[in-house]
Amino acid sequence: MDMLGHLNQAVYHELLEEGRAALFASLGGMPFPFVLVRVELDYRHEVRRDHGTVEVVVRIERVGGKSITLAHDIVLPDGAVAASGRSVLVAWDPQARGSRELSDDERAALTA
Repeated sequence: MDMLGHLNQAVYHELLEEGRAALFASLGGMPFPFVLVRVELDYRHEVRRDHGTVEVVVRIERVGGKSITLAHDIVLPDGAVAASGRSVLVAWDPQARGSRELSDDERAALTA
């Protein structure tokens, strides 16, 4: 919590990271090594301590040649959306230190 008594904006990004991890776990684990290249986040409602827990909802919005776009919402217990936006992840080749095409197996896992 920050000095104004609500969740600091940096913590929203940590929540989104947890949401991505949960999404990948639901797909059977990390579908591919990736780098986060874009985060878009609109803050709509404050999150205070008395709200208790929030829900992070993450959906696969688009699967491209090298990237996927995730839509995400941070939802308060009463159903109000505290923040919403998108993240873009690019498939990463650790040896070449650059982006790469998604494999057919990765694409199948992401679109199932």
